[in-house]
Amino acid sequence: MLTTRTARRKLPLERALWVHGGDPELPGTPTLWPSLDGERERCGMRSPPSSLRVNTVSPELPPALKMVGVPGCAAGFLLPVLLLQVPAWCSAAPGFSVKGPAEPVMVLLGADATLPCQLSPEQSTAHMHIRWYRAQLSPAVLVYKNGQEQGGEQMLEYRGRTELVGDSIGKGTMALLIHHVRASDNGQYRCQFKDGQISQEATVELHVIGLGSDPHVHMTGPEDGGIRVLCSSGGWFPNPRVQWSDKAGVKLLSHSESLTQDGDGLFHVEASLVVMDSSLGNVTCSVQNPLSGQEKVSTIFLPEPFFPRMSPWKAALAGTLPVLVLLLIGISYTGWREHLAKEREITRRDDESDERDQMKREKEKALNAKADLEAELERRKNLYAADWKKALLYPDWRKEHFDLAPVTLHLKTFHQNNSDTERKETLREETQDLSLSNKQGNGNLITLKVEGFMSWRYYWEVDIEDTNEWTLGIYEEPTGSKGLQFRILEKKGCDYRALTCCLKKISLAEPLLIEKCPQKIVIFLDYEDGDISFYNMTDGSHIFSFTQLSFSGPLYPYFKLESMELSPSAQY
Repeated sequence: MLTTRTARRKLPLERALWVHGGDPELPGTPTLWPSLDGERERCGMRSPPSSLRVNTVSPELPPALKMVGVPGCAAGFLLPVLLLQVPAWCSAAPGFSVKGPAEPVMVLLGADATLPCQLSPEQSTAHMHIRWYRAQLSPAVLVYKNGQEQGGEQMLEYRGRTELVGDSIGKGTMALLIHHVRASDNGQYRCQFKDGQISQEATVELHVIGLGSDPHVHMTGPEDGGIRVLCSSGGWFPNPRVQWSDKAGVKLLSHSESLTQDGDGLFHVEASLVVMDSSLGNVTCSVQNPLSGQEKVSTIFLPEPFFPRMSPWKAALAGTLPVLVLLLIGISYTGWREHLAKEREITRRDDESDERDQMKREKEKALNAKADLEAELERRKNLYAADWKKALLYPDWRKEHFDLAPVTLHLKTFHQNNSDTERKETLREETQDLSLSNKQGNGNLITLKVEGFMSWRYYWEVDIEDTNEWTLGIYEEPTGSKGLQFRILEKKGCDYRALTCCLKKISLAEPLLIEKCPQKIVIFLDYEDGDISFYNMTDGSHIFSFTQLSFSGPLYPYFKLESMELSPSAQY
């Protein structure tokens, strides 16, 4: 239902003229063609077409416009009338906003509430789609469309209780009127104005204030040496605050307080107070609405004879009872401490027993695991011993089939600082005088304590650590006129290779890929089988083997801190 407090003024027939151009892109769009270029540009209009049609809306005609042809020469008398419409058409800006009250609207329970909404800038709302809603758009509190309310989308609880009040429809002032406000009406409302594709809305907060009944205060009887007083009141919204005070206005704390809500959403409150001081006389119970601050007050007089009197035996008991309670607490505490100490001792013994059992089980498990490992190790050693010559692994087991070679590594300071450049140069100078007649080769750092290897199996180890350049292996001193024959491993920077060579000829040069840089290398020499093998003792891996060799002279270990120096004419 729309209630309008201002009458709409009827426009004269001359003010209802619309001029339609023949633009096919905007059919039916009102377009004005005044003769003044300035007014036409200010309104954003195009140049007039070659022919004009003037539609006149008369009171007798239906909403559809009647088309009347007008010759071009007769359009001149219409220009003054059309120019009168220029300010009105240009002022109808498509944009607008909606404003609501800055403060909540407060209304008493059962009264009528008016929630205002205002368009800005001011303009008519008669043609707009207006919707008042709460949490969701539909169903709504009220819907106004096509000049009338739409009851199909209205919430059941608002039917028959709401209407739109338009104090000034032409200025965009519309308000929602809610009759007989309930507690459930409390909260936020949204007013939405929609004009075509443009939609704006504002929020209005409604606070419902329910003032309940006068507090009912009465005594319920003695309690805890005093008098228990009960204060109750109902019909409040929102939930009220209860405050006790004495005749001097001093606030008293409630002993208990309960709050219930009925089917209409109104609150009923009960608060009790135990008055111990018989000299108070009067106590006051006030129930206050938290929103409006309004309160209702009731006072009760407490006669002194109503307070319970303490007999002499009660006074004696009151003095003795605390002592008995303290004594009982002390005895209980002592017994509890002794019981706690016993429980701790039992727990400690149980923990120690569990720990001993756990250690025994772990020890048995470790012994079993050790026995299993030893058995597995023995099995593998037996398999290895059966065919150790073909197995290129386990260098420590391989040593059991070889004798330790009687060799001596010269210059013990080599291992102390082999990265020192000056120390290396000194080391090289000191070894340059060692001749081949001493069975050391040129720069050889290893001395053999016997006259060369001529049979059996031997091994020896060399700690090379992080040396960047070295040569390690065996050289053969033939009985004939042939030169020295070298079978060696060589490192130069990060490159490794295996060489079989003499000073003028290289028989074998094979690059080696060594993932983990060796810190210690063991050399195995098997004279009868013609085998020389190198193992990385850092990870136990096999590096390289010279196999199926035939020796004709004694063999000597060879090691120096530089790569192999061959004759420039040496070739494969």
